[in-house]
Amino acid sequence: MQDFIYSDELCFRNIKINVPVNYEQINDGSLMIYAREVVHKSNIDKNLPWLVYLQGGPGFAAPRPETNSGWLKTALKYYRVLLLDQRGTGASSAISSQTLAAKSPQLQAEYLTHFRADNIVRDAEQLRQHLGIDQWALLGQSFGGFCALHYLSFYPQSLSRVFMTGGIPSITATADEVYQATYKRVADKNKAFFKRFAGAQQQCNAIADHLLNNAVYLPNGQLFTVEQFQTWGITLGGEGGDLAIYYALEDAFVTVEGQQQLSYTFLNAMLNQQSYQTNPIYAILHEAIYCQQQASEWAAERVRHQYPQYQYQTGSDLRFTGEMVYPWMFDQMTCLQPLREAAHLLAHKKDWPLLYCAQQLANNTVPVAAAVYVEDMYVEYRYSCETLALLGNAKSWQTNQYEHNGLRVDGEHILEQLIVLADSL
Repeated sequence: MQDFIYSDELCFRNIKINVPVNYEQINDGSLMIYAREVVHKSNIDKNLPWLVYLQGGPGFAAPRPETNSGWLKTALKYYRVLLLDQRGTGASSAISSQTLAAKSPQLQAEYLTHFRADNIVRDAEQLRQHLGIDQWALLGQSFGGFCALHYLSFYPQSLSRVFMTGGIPSITATADEVYQATYKRVADKNKAFFKRFAGAQQQCNAIADHLLNNAVYLPNGQLFTVEQFQTWGITLGGEGGDLAIYYALEDAFVTVEGQQQLSYTFLNAMLNQQSYQTNPIYAILHEAIYCQQQASEWAAERVRHQYPQYQYQTGSDLRFTGEMVYPWMFDQMTCLQPLREAAHLLAHKKDWPLLYCAQQLANNTVPVAAAVYVEDMYVEYRYSCETLALLGNAKSWQTNQYEHNGLRVDGEHILEQLIVLADSL
């Protein structure tokens, strides 16, 4: 490990280790796993316990903090914090269409099977042993909570306590069942959005009709379609997401020589919304996070046909979709196209290993405190409650005060609440 880097109130240290790609065949290549230790400068010589932050996603790197604020400010009062770039993200042997280009679709698919929660947790265990830590705490946001639940299922002896925010999955629901629930949540968010903002429905319909009748290209040269436009609804599940959409709609059109066109500003915003382009794990393994000994078979696409309001045609009202991945993305999105065949192979993979152990979770003794958001668009509230009813030694704070990104919006307060909750166990 390098020496600490000092920045105002915070001190940083980089940690890098090598781990197997495949823990079942340790000679089958290796990955570099990166994590950043963060400690408040006033605590740098103190023997504080550790807390690992597990990022949401899947497929996104840990945050790069600039100031002592938000949930980190609370955490650093009590812990040394480890910000883990999960395998395949950030500085941890990041995956992209570029890094996978030399592999055949079959080898791409095989390689990507090793980037789910089970191996993310194994990597964390390697880091814990490397640092000589007996136990540490976890803070899992969204998909990070899924990883934390796997950790509790298989390595509870390594954990002192667990905090989860917007990240308690069902341990039994299939991908189909997950999307049947979340499509209904997305419908509620659409209804609220179009009720709140006068004129938004007319503008969205006009954009969709323009895309149906014209070839429109994003700044990267990619043909922009109605289906892509609809995926913008993913932002409706976060605090302020509806307002961001409304403001962007204001500048959607520009008049050029008497003809209306979609503005470059708007099209650039649409490209920037497609995080699948820069974080392909988010697309290619998204449905796999729900799979245990069954294939997803493109569940979101199949379930979508049960909800005709999401099929836009001229004369209807456009409805946004949410956190769903569709096979057409691998045909239309430039950076996903090289992964198209691998994505289809993974969608049909049936032998995904189990992610959770119901018996171990029922017998859990590690203190678990969870923030559950009643109106969460991404993680179904009902399923979270079912899992909490099974989980031993757990308490939850259930609230509709926050959206799914509550930790980002008011993390200092939320983590303080969870610490108090865990202390009561």
